[in-house]
Amino acid sequence: MTLKVENALNAEQLETIRLASERPFDFVTRCGVQVIEVRRGYCKMVMPLKGNVNHVGTMYAGALFTIAELPGGTVYLSSFDTSKYYPIVKDMSIRFRRPATTDVTVEIYLDDAEISRIEATTEEVGKCDFEWNVDIKDATGEVVALTKNVYQLRKFGM
Repeated sequence: MTLKVENALNAEQLETIRLASERPFDFVTRCGVQVIEVRRGYCKMVMPLKGNVNHVGTMYAGALFTIAELPGGTVYLSSFDTSKYYPIVKDMSIRFRRPATTDVTVEIYLDDAEISRIEATTEEVGKCDFEWNVDIKDATGEVVALTKNVYQLRKFGM
């Protein structure tokens, strides 16, 4: 799938991004992740507790890590020209605050100025680092884990 992203995405593009984000490969499909909302620079996802439970009945730590990392690809698809650029995860750290005993959600947002900065730098030097923090929240809105995500956008052919 190659998407050339303008400032606005049409309904067909958004649906394509949603489906690609929920089922990019078998592991994510098995986790049951769903995209609740997507638009340019923004993604909200949910991971169900069911199917992602560990040996003590709470959400598996790897599932929490996964739900924190996945929106990066969705924001990439909704924000950048996939025929010119690709993302990589450079670094991630996670801090667990309390056990997750319900479904969990994450939201990430890159504003237009940050998207423009990332794209301009990538165009100029071939790559650009960017980061955000993610609050993983349970069904009551309590933060169960915090992550720091560092990504890099790279230009094809560099």
